[in-house]
Amino acid sequence: MTQPRSVERERHGWTSGVVHALPIVLGYIPIGIAFGILAQKAGLSTLNALLMSLIVFAGSAQLIAVGLIGAGAPPLSIVLTTFVVNLRHLLMSAAIAPHLRGWSKGELSAFAFELTDETFALHTTRFDSLAFDRAETFAINVTAHTAWVVGSAIGVTLGQQIHNVERLGLDYVLPAMFIALLVLQLKNRRQLAVALLAGALAVGLSALGLNRWNVIVATLIGATVGAFFELRTEGRKEWTPSK
Repeated sequence: MTQPRSVERERHGWTSGVVHALPIVLGYIPIGIAFGILAQKAGLSTLNALLMSLIVFAGSAQLIAVGLIGAGAPPLSIVLTTFVVNLRHLLMSAAIAPHLRGWSKGELSAFAFELTDETFALHTTRFDSLAFDRAETFAINVTAHTAWVVGSAIGVTLGQQIHNVERLGLDYVLPAMFIALLVLQLKNRRQLAVALLAGALAVGLSALGLNRWNVIVATLIGATVGAFFELRTEGRKEWTPSK
């Protein structure tokens, strides 16, 4: 019996989403392992570490949180610090919201829960395509989330054997993955210039001591500069001199 076209399309969407998420999986598993090791060293139980990856699902915030927990920081300080770190999600959600019009509240909630920097970067390359598919979108998110939890579980298990994460180069996997995702989005010299500007600002602000706000401030400045040149370019296209 032939499957309905809608069911067949949904299956294809989920399969395609898993394939699209594989580059993120390759980055999430080693970073998840690093988190699991650090969580185990900070004194978190296996259950608490896995629940954090399952419920919180925020790589940078989780790594910062376990560091603060290991240092004995008060709970309020941990909450406020991770809140500041995750403020970038306001920018990501604002940028992606126009593409989700017509989605139900349940779909929006499920999508928002599993939105990360990496899935955001991947989705922005897909939303410009006419082949955008909801099943594929959720497959990307679920696959990435699963990889993060699996990596965390492996890290907690290996925590007793691995004592120096930096010697394995795991600390560079996350920046490398961000660079790869960024390169996929660069389409012209203007975008490259804006990306380099934002990166230079983030490093410069961090060197000046703005450690918790450097990425957010650099992103705002870079986005403003990029939007200015984009509007200027569009204005030139719309205006044509009379002959």
